[in-house]
Amino acid sequence: MAEAIQYFLDHFKDPETVEHYADGPRRFVPGMDGLHRMTGLLLAEHVPERGHVLALGAGGGLELKAMAEAHPGWRFTGVDPAGPMLAMAAQMLGPNAARANLVEGVIDDAPAGPFDGATCLLTLHFLDRDERIRTAAAVRERLRPGAPFVVAHGSFPQEPGERDRWLDRYAAYAVASGADPGATAKGRDAVARHVAMLSPEEDEAVLRAAGFSGVALFYAAFTWRGWVAYA
Repeated sequence: MAEAIQYFLDHFKDPETVEHYADGPRRFVPGMDGLHRMTGLLLAEHVPERGHVLALGAGGGLELKAMAEAHPGWRFTGVDPAGPMLAMAAQMLGPNAARANLVEGVIDDAPAGPFDGATCLLTLHFLDRDERIRTAAAVRERLRPGAPFVVAHGSFPQEPGERDRWLDRYAAYAVASGADPGATAKGRDAVARHVAMLSPEEDEAVLRAAGFSGVALFYAAFTWRGWVAYA
């Protein structure tokens, strides 16, 4: 699994990947802008007007930009292991960059908090089950009691036959949304070989095993799922 993580880390440090990253997620993730809007709304149910939000896997800055523009009083700590993606996040934030502390690393490198809320979008699926639990638990330790944690990532049935069916749909959606068919086929193969996807039921169990309560599904779109849970 360490090799798989390194594979994708190298991918997100590639200059060409970074240059074109902003175009990618919307082609692969149905309703990306709506997902960001819902994430901010779910956090705002508990995060105060001057709250501090931890964003794990914040490279690229798409969710940071959306939250910063919608909630002008919030501060952010964004954590990502890919330095070039963090540089892109700072650029994406533009005039709001001063409200974000960007940390190169993993959850262990994040400040202790306590934070008023946290997000982890399109990231946890790169980790195997045990590391997901450990990472989610480390997020919970950095949250105030009752603070919300919003996660969204690839999550679909993993039974023989069903897994390939959903990976084909993942690729078909991207191509229908304008992604290059050849590059998409390579991406589908990389996901199939390197990403330790779990079923939605297993993903919910990960959050509970990490100590979160009130786990609730709020987003489901083809191969993607999103949950809100509470420390």
